[in-house]
Amino acid sequence: MSIQRLAPAIQRAFSAKGLKAVALSVNSPGGSPVQSALIYRRIRDLANEKNVPVLVFVEDVAASGGYWLACAGDEIYADANSIVGSIGVVSGGFGFVEALQKLGIERRVYTAGERKGMLDPFRPENEDDIAHLKTIQKDMHDSFIDLVKRRRGKKLKGESLFTGEFWTGRKALELGLVDALGDLRTVCRDRFGEKVRLVPVGERRGWLKRRFGLSGERAPAESWGLAFGAGLLAAVEERALWSRFGL
Repeated sequence: MSIQRLAPAIQRAFSAKGLKAVALSVNSPGGSPVQSALIYRRIRDLANEKNVPVLVFVEDVAASGGYWLACAGDEIYADANSIVGSIGVVSGGFGFVEALQKLGIERRVYTAGERKGMLDPFRPENEDDIAHLKTIQKDMHDSFIDLVKRRRGKKLKGESLFTGEFWTGRKALELGLVDALGDLRTVCRDRFGEKVRLVPVGERRGWLKRRFGLSGERAPAESWGLAFGAGLLAAVEERALWSRFGL
C-alpha cells in the first residue's frame, strides 16, 4: 500500500456530496511505516478539513501498519474474529555466508564510508550493525506507540499493548484497541438510518495491474519479464505477511 496508489480514492471519498461520514474498510497485515503514516495523515487532514467523522471497519486483519491506518478513525469497529494489533517493528532477511563458501564464491565489496556495507547478507553479521538497526527500529516503534496513545488515549488497557502481540477483535475491544464489534453495513444503518446510502470508493486498477502490478501501457518485451518477476516477489512477500497471522 502506498499514498500514491490510495490518494485518489481517499480524495474521492471525502468529496462525495451530502457526506455524513467516511467509512474506511481496513484489511492489511502491515507494510511500510512511512506509507502508513502518509496515508493516515491524508485521511486525518481531509477529515478535519471536511469536518466529518471517519469510521474504520477491520475485516480480517488490521495489524502493524494496518492498525496504524485504523487509528485514522474516530471510531474503530472489528469482527469478533478479526486480528488486531501487532504494534511493533520487524525487519527480516537471510544470511548467505555459508552458501557462498560451499559454492566457492568470493564476495567482493568496495565502499566509500566504513559503514556503507552494513547488514550485507553475504557477509557475517556484525554486532555494531545489529545495534544500529535496533536503534532505528526503536525510533519507529516509539513513533507508532505515540500515535496509538494519542488516538486511543484513556481507552487503552493492559500491559502488553506495545510488545508486537496481536489479538482477536473481541480481545482488542477489552484492551481498548477498538471501540465496538460490528460490520460496516450494520453499524451505518444503525447510526444513519435504514435508508443510508453507502457509496463504495476504491482504487481504480486495470486487469494487468491487479494481476501483476503492471500498467496497461505498452512496454519493451524484455521489461515484461522483470515486471512479472517483481510482481511475483511482491506477492510472495505479501503472502508471508498474511501467514504471520494464520491467514
